[in-house]
Amino acid sequence: MAGCASSQPKPMALWKNVPGMKGKPTKLYAYPAPKENNHGYVVIVCPGGSYAHTMGIATEGFAVAEWLNSQGISAFVLKYRTGSQGYHHPAMLEDVQMAIHYVRQHAKEYGYDPHKLGVMGFSAGGHLALMSGSLAKENHISKYGFKDNISLRPDFVVPIYPVVTMKGDIVHQRSRKNLLTRKRTPELETKFSMELNIPRDMPPTFVATAKDDPVVDYRNSVQLDHSLSKAQIPHQFMLFETGGHGYGMSEKLAPEAGKWKNTFLKWLGSLKL
Repeated sequence: MAGCASSQPKPMALWKNVPGMKGKPTKLYAYPAPKENNHGYVVIVCPGGSYAHTMGIATEGFAVAEWLNSQGISAFVLKYRTGSQGYHHPAMLEDVQMAIHYVRQHAKEYGYDPHKLGVMGFSAGGHLALMSGSLAKENHISKYGFKDNISLRPDFVVPIYPVVTMKGDIVHQRSRKNLLTRKRTPELETKFSMELNIPRDMPPTFVATAKDDPVVDYRNSVQLDHSLSKAQIPHQFMLFETGGHGYGMSEKLAPEAGKWKNTFLKWLGSLKL
């Protein structure tokens, strides 16, 4: 982790030149794939943190981006706005849509294919990745002047040990509170329960979690798997016996569940984007 932190690129202020958004804390860290090993894919990585913070960004952000680079995949780590900073919905969705817009707009500059763009997220970041696909038709950045033809729909999404539902006995309450606040309504809980909102054009989805996750009940992912199957969305679901929570891609932290990344690579290649 120390190595990742010391070698991370200089962050970009994502909203810097957008009228009315000056000073927003959203940051984007660019990790272009090396020219000698570049397969054209690009992944926006969303760390977890219960929508309260992104303190796991070393394991669930920078380390993930470096591993993706080692596999010939460009990456951008998104440090989105959170509850501890006083932000709630739609700030997080605005941030991920703005990141998708930026990454597609600058594809030629960084050297990847804008039609091979995925959003990967961990824990609450997994919920954000799911929202980026499920709610892609809701343009939350047009009000800031972004009314061009750049698609906000990712080509694939990768939620890992994700928060999925916003209701019922398996909800991750802290994520729900930070996303929707204590003033949430039943209608908002339903809208942001991703298992209830899988559209027919949901991007191909790769899901992984472990049964012994002590933070986000693994049944969140089971419900998501059922909904993706019902909607006939191409997807893969990996359910491990052990792994816990917060391991990112680390096989040191999760010897069994950390292996999901190898299957993900094969799955990504099978999409033929």
